[in-house]
Amino acid sequence: QVQLVESGGGLVQAGGSLRLSCAASGSTFSDNAVGWYRQAPGKPRELVAAMSPVIRTRYAGSVKGRFTISRDNAKNTVYLEMNNLKPEDTAIYYCNADSSAYRILSPDRLDFWGQGTQVTVSS
Repeated sequence: QVQLVESGGGLVQAGGSLRLSCAASGSTFSDNAVGWYRQAPGKPRELVAAMSPVIRTRYAGSVKGRFTISRDNAKNTVYLEMNNLKPEDTAIYYCNADSSAYRILSPDRLDFWGQGTQVTVSS
């Protein structure tokens, strides 16, 4: 089973940028679909961005044009570059990987989650 550790979160002012990293261990995930998700207080976890050979890239409408998902298979790491951050982007951000692009697009179908990394955007 792949173990994932998120990092790179922090406090940033609106309009600022952050780059999140998701390091995988226990197995390589170069062939897996990968995704970034977020959960704000009182709200369900939602898909932010996903990537796989089947779907290529997919973004939530609210982040399209501002966030970019990428992966470095040599480092077994997935990134989420976040630009022009807004207060509504404040949440805990999680990553995940799965052999199925179908499941990676639906966080309710994923069973295991890491600790996530907190992103707070001040106005």
